Amino acid sequence: MTANDNRRPTEYIRFQAVAPNERGHFTGVFGLVNNLGRSGRLSAAEEHFRLLANKWFDEAYPDPSTVDPTVYDPAVNPGAAAWFKETATHLLERVDGYLDVLRTHGIACETLRSAAPGRVVYEDDVQIVVVPHLRSADPWQPCHCHHQ
Repeated sequence: MTANDNRRPTEYIRFQAVAPNERGHFTGVFGLVNNLGRSGRLSAAEEHFRLLANKWFDEAYPDPSTVDPTVYDPAVNPGAAAWFKETATHLLERVDGYLDVLRTHGIACETLRSAAPGRVVYEDDVQIVVVPHLRSADPWQPCHCHHQ
């Protein structure tokens, strides 16, 4: 950033489980709701929401794994996770429905914000996929993320 450039760095946002899964990763908001749906734990209305919302998101932006099949490969990019760019407001404003479903089922979810969440292995206009800089009990902790 130059002296004449008053823009602040891009902030990235991730919605994820507060506890790691059996592989030690923090499942994202879409995965959490999809797991509920696949296990038959959603009401008919919640399942309807999930299917429609997933379809909308699938059409709204690219799935990184279809662009680069290795992006989530644990041998290539261990712990890789997607983060929204703060400018993707049209996507971010639709996450609330997923958060509502998780609240209804008593599943804790947190919002992380960071200007540098990890080593970027994929990027498009609305998201990045990163590998955390350091491994620890909380892989995003070394990134100085802000929890909400």
